Amino acid sequence: MQSTAIYPGSFDPITNGHVSIIKRALRIFDKVIVAVSENDAKGPLFSLDERVAMINQLGLDRVDVIPFKGLLVDLCVEKDVSVMIRGLRAVSDFEYELQLALANRRMNRDVETIFLMTDYKYSFLSSSMIKDMARFSGSIDGLVPEHVKIALQERFK
Repeated sequence: MQSTAIYPGSFDPITNGHVSIIKRALRIFDKVIVAVSENDAKGPLFSLDERVAMINQLGLDRVDVIPFKGLLVDLCVEKDVSVMIRGLRAVSDFEYELQLALANRRMNRDVETIFLMTDYKYSFLSSSMIKDMARFSGSIDGLVPEHVKIALQERFK
């Protein structure tokens, strides 16, 4: 039986920290579904389709990229997945992520949350920080995949 996990997020844009979490999750699971949330409340820089395409351009084996809106636990049921992956950068992430995990657990006790620490090289990194750096022509070399860097530079021209 194939083991599958869902890694959700807005990925606006995907960073090398996110990519690190995906690759590490693939060491544990046979397949990872990257679920890109619509999340219009955050006012995304890139459209849902653009974010999905950026992740697909990574060309990662055993990774399916899908858009979603609604409750993550409902997506888990729909995809017959019982594990969701959440990334942690620092202790400050843990409190928020724990609250989400407990809320999801309350809604569906069959869905587990596994926390993966980001690689130390990316522990300070967030998509918001990347957008700010790119907006003001700061160097984002090595922080995002090359195609994402180009998309950011184009967006902020």
